[in-house]
Amino acid sequence: MSQNEKNAFAIESHSIDYVDPSERHGKVRDLFTLWFCTNIAPLAVITGAMSMLTFKLSLISALVAICCGHFFGAAILALTSAQGPQVGIPQMIQSRAQFGRYGALLVVLFTTLIYLGFFISNIILSGKTLHTVVPAIPVPTATVIGAIAATTIGIVGYHLIHKFNKIGTWFMGGSLLIGLMIMIPHINAEVLAKGSFNLKGWFAMFGLCAVWQISFSPYTSDYSRYLPKSIGIYKPFIYTYLGAALGTIFAMSFGTVAVSIGSTTDAMEAVKSGTGLFGYVLMILFLCNIIGHNAMNLYGAVLSCITSIQTFAGQWMPSKNVRISLSIIVLILATFTALWASSNFISFFLNVIFALLFILVPWVSINLLDFYVVNKKSYDIPSIFAQDGGIYGKFNAKALIAYFLGIVIQIPFLTNAFFTGPFANIVPDVDISWVIGLVVSFVVYYAFNLGKIKCNRPAFNANA
Repeated sequence: MSQNEKNAFAIESHSIDYVDPSERHGKVRDLFTLWFCTNIAPLAVITGAMSMLTFKLSLISALVAICCGHFFGAAILALTSAQGPQVGIPQMIQSRAQFGRYGALLVVLFTTLIYLGFFISNIILSGKTLHTVVPAIPVPTATVIGAIAATTIGIVGYHLIHKFNKIGTWFMGGSLLIGLMIMIPHINAEVLAKGSFNLKGWFAMFGLCAVWQISFSPYTSDYSRYLPKSIGIYKPFIYTYLGAALGTIFAMSFGTVAVSIGSTTDAMEAVKSGTGLFGYVLMILFLCNIIGHNAMNLYGAVLSCITSIQTFAGQWMPSKNVRISLSIIVLILATFTALWASSNFISFFLNVIFALLFILVPWVSINLLDFYVVNKKSYDIPSIFAQDGGIYGKFNAKALIAYFLGIVIQIPFLTNAFFTGPFANIVPDVDISWVIGLVVSFVVYYAFNLGKIKCNRPAFNANA
């Protein structure tokens, strides 16, 4: 890799293709700043406030639920992130090794839709935030500015995204720390007496935090695939784990404390009123964070979309120009959608996403089990790109059966804004559907591959 390509402002030359060992570079600690900064976002602050506003938890029980949920979910996120240096390809195209060339398409399409939805939601949020910071800029104009800024970072790609979050970690982390220090003196006996521990609320918040982390899993190796393979598994795991868990815990706790000491039910208003004049500084930094976070949504969505297209294109390997062109198309369509969307689009979309995440949970089980146990951290890269699927074939029946069983078994236990299953309250007031899906897919896929798992040697070498 040339020095120019390592420049943060040089447009990334890869799309979904394999990153050769000769092109690997970077520092593993950059995974900490990436996942720490990107999770210190307004949406995390708002979600943290739900622990008290929606689930009526006390401040202490809310903070414990937030910590436990993120420490649990981040382990899954970090395990997927650690795959990047070993395989050198984005997360979604790697799914072909588990499900087959065409079998992976369902998960890839679903992931594309999720991150396109997140991109649109954050475009709306960035427009509203910019208008709040600079009222002279109309919301539609602010929306377009936010969309273009995020797309520009996403087009430049991997290196600028990492650089943006490396710098942002210091500004966002430091500012939230100052804001927290301003608010903590207002925590008194009256504040601590608000809400109470209740099983429904605690597990709901725990599950929300765990799923928050899991929902990032389909594109984690996108941001670690340039790292040298020699760094192994542990280092990318621990840096991703600590960054993702601590960043989100920090942001959600910030929102929880803000609403606990305030009288408003609006989390961002509570932040502004609870931090005084410093609240305006936070709003500006939150705007920057939204744009940086949304660049990741665009980048991940475009890579997943390219993966879908390439599935039907034989040996054709999309260039960076395809990634750039598709990014611009997404920018145009998403911006028009954001300008057209109703005022309650974000809340409606989030309800849809959290309702559909049960489709993602079985994929996580199969992905981790297949990579770490069945194939022993080794994939045949040429087969992943082969037109006939190579050694992985076009469909992997074992993975698909385990996947669909994991989905179907969750349905009777589901409870969300659109559907409540007949066994949704088998554990009173606690949604356990995602846990069941996670376990069932794992057990079924493990049973299907028991013979291969017992073999102590890797089945093949991952040579590009």
